[in-house]
Amino acid sequence: MRSLSGRPALSAERLAMLGWVARMGAVTAEALGGHERCSVGSARARLLAAQRDLLVVRARPLLGMPSLYSLTRRGVRACGRRELAPVRVTAGGAAHAIACAEVAVALECAYPAHRLLGEPELRAGERGRDGPLASVPLGRGGSGVQLHRADLALCPARARTCAILAVEVELTAKAPRRLAAICRAWARCAGVSAVLYVAAEEVEEPLARAIRRAGAGERIVVVPLAALLAAGAPPDRATTQTGQRAAIAPIARAIPGEA
Repeated sequence: MRSLSGRPALSAERLAMLGWVARMGAVTAEALGGHERCSVGSARARLLAAQRDLLVVRARPLLGMPSLYSLTRRGVRACGRRELAPVRVTAGGAAHAIACAEVAVALECAYPAHRLLGEPELRAGERGRDGPLASVPLGRGGSGVQLHRADLALCPARARTCAILAVEVELTAKAPRRLAAICRAWARCAGVSAVLYVAAEEVEEPLARAIRRAGAGERIVVVPLAALLAAGAPPDRATTQTGQRAAIAPIARAIPGEA
């Protein structure tokens, strides 16, 4: 079957894959496998096939880390999400992009009744509504108000009001003053129901200090990155599903519709 442009029509499966990549910005084969409940080999094969068709581009700027796949402009047009700009993967942002994709899949698995929004979708949503969706102001700069945007967001898939949980994936500790300022801004943000920080082990202590300094403990929930990823993975001999869910139990009070 061919489309009106004369190019082969894309299957529903490929359209869904491209749509998810567009929403996340950049994904790994491992993340796609988790999202689609298929093997990593199958997910990688589908991504490489899309790369051959010039729908995605592959980048691996960090040795020993997975490749990241993001949409080309052709891929964006093919999946009908023209409002989501293609994402360029850099060495400086690769580790964070990999972690965001992993966290996104873990949250999707743990909270299937909710919709997971990636940063490109948040950015486009804010342009469409002409105002913050999951962003907070951090003062003024040369180009106007400087915004700090969440990495991901979670909201009920079916709700009359879009109660949003902003999600921050924190791999490295920011300067104490800046981190406290961000926490303070989130604590004052009326546009989100709460904020979830998914933190690497070395970030947990400085993040806890920043939250105390900002008086933001009522609005911000912190969960270790390793615990969330384990909760989103299939149970093995060393852990049970009950134990995995217990590890991320603090999130429940912040998730719209869960508490």
